[in-house]
Formats: sequence, structure tokens, C-alpha cells
Amino acid sequence: MPVQTFETPKTKQEGKVLRYVKVKPYFIEDNFVLYQGDSLKLLEELPENSIDMIFADPPYFLSNGGFTVHAGKRVSVNKGEWDVSKGPAEDFEFHMKWIQACRKVLKPNGSIWISGTYHSAYLCGAALQMSGYHILNDIAWFKPNASPNLSGRYFTASHETLIWARKEKMAKHTFNYRQMKEGHWPEDFLKKPGKQMRSVWSINTPSPWEKKFGKHPTQKPFDLLKRVVLASTNEDDIVLDPFTGSSTTGLAAYTNARKFVGIDTEKDYLDLSVKRFKELRTKQNSRLL
Repeated sequence: MPVQTFETPKTKQEGKVLRYVKVKPYFIEDNFVLYQGDSLKLLEELPENSIDMIFADPPYFLSNGGFTVHAGKRVSVNKGEWDVSKGPAEDFEFHMKWIQACRKVLKPNGSIWISGTYHSAYLCGAALQMSGYHILNDIAWFKPNASPNLSGRYFTASHETLIWARKEKMAKHTFNYRQMKEGHWPEDFLKKPGKQMRSVWSINTPSPWEKKFGKHPTQKPFDLLKRVVLASTNEDDIVLDPFTGSSTTGLAAYTNARKFVGIDTEKDYLDLSVKRFKELRTKQNSRLL
């Protein structure tokens, strides 16, 4: 039987701990845990077969000195050294390493979601298949409010790809089909009431309220992660994000009664995650009074 990494809280909030990780959490409250450090090293410490679902938004390696548009202004696409490509071979090796490390910690019926653009999605898809995963879907996340293309030399990029795969080919993964079909999805004009959820999702980029405390350069909208969490996990499941950034995955998990582990190297983004979590928790607690 797989070892559970979380203890269910009974009296103390700080009673929810990852008992097998030697590194002290950067932040831990209410089954919401953040670690600062290298994902590969921290994934090595997690027990095998302990995580129900992983959402990963790895570097896209598109910081190449180019420009894009943000809020009507011309801005650089460069996000930091972590997002600079080292060439297809080294980029692919990076993806292979973290994808294999994730496979070790996933439960046999667990699944993984990977977000990417054409700069990274094909490498990640190949790495998933070579690592033994079984690909279930590729989702086209269409952005109705995507930034325009400045060069006029190619089509305006208005979508990202989400690859969804399960750990074992013959396993029975979690898919909450009825909730996806019959749920209320007002943010997505493509989703017809009572009809099957299709593989093209129309969801705007993060709203201003999601960037209240600051923003991450590759921040995903809450509505996108809420759908991912609700589709592929159940209450009390453990969700992991090895590149957590501002922890939208964690907020979606916490809001829907899941447990969350987030890992990131950047202190500033972990601090941003904590601010977002504390505000969300306060709002939720006030609704219960």
C-alpha cells in the first residue's frame, strides 16, 4: 500500500507535514505546502507512489531577446536565465529528468498535466512517451485575449497546449466525466451546457485580481487550473506542482479540498504564493462564519 505523504489535520494546523522530506518547508498551513529548492532533488525525497496528480508548467525556453505586447506596450519576452534555451538536446535532457522523477512519485493510477507552447510541448510529449507514460489528451487552451503579433511574419500565437497523461497504460485514472459535462463553465464560450467537454478550452489569461500582489511571467489563470484539478482529482487527493511559480495550481487545489505541494527555486515567487494563499484562506473562512 503506498505511503501517504500528508497527515490529515486533527487539531493543529501545523500537523500536516511531509514526513519524509528532509528539507524544511518554506511555508506550510492547511495542507498547503511550499518548498524552495531544486525540483529534482526534492522529488528524490518524496516517497514512491505518493502523489495523485501533477501539474507542471516547466520553462518554455523562449527567452531569446524578442519582443511581445503586454498591456498595450512593447516588452521583452525574456523572463530570466532559467528560460533561456541551451539547444534542443540539452532542453530535452532537462525535460526527461524531471518527467522521470515525477513518474516515480505518482501513484500507479496517477496522472500528469504539462503546459507548454511549441517551444517545449513536443519535447515534453516525446519525453512522456519515452518515460513510459500513456498520453490521454492534448488540450488546446485558446486565449481569446491573447497578445497581438508584432512582426507580422507569422500567425498570432493564441493558444497553449496541455498534455494529459497517466503513469501506467493499463491503470484506471481519475476523470470526473459527469462534472466536466454537466458542470457550470461560464468562463468558456465554447462549452455548451450538457454537452461533453471537448479538447479546446476558451479561457482568458489571468484577470487583474489574480495579479493583485504581483505576477509571475508565465502565470496561468485560476479558471484553467480549477478545471484541471476538478477533472482529474478527487477531494483529499494530493496535487504536486514542481514549478509552482505563484501557485495558481495550489490555490485551485485548496479551494476544492485537495492537498497541495509546490516547489520553486525563486523566493520572490514563493512569497507571492503565500500572499495569494493567505488572502484566499481569509476569504474562505469569512464565508463560513
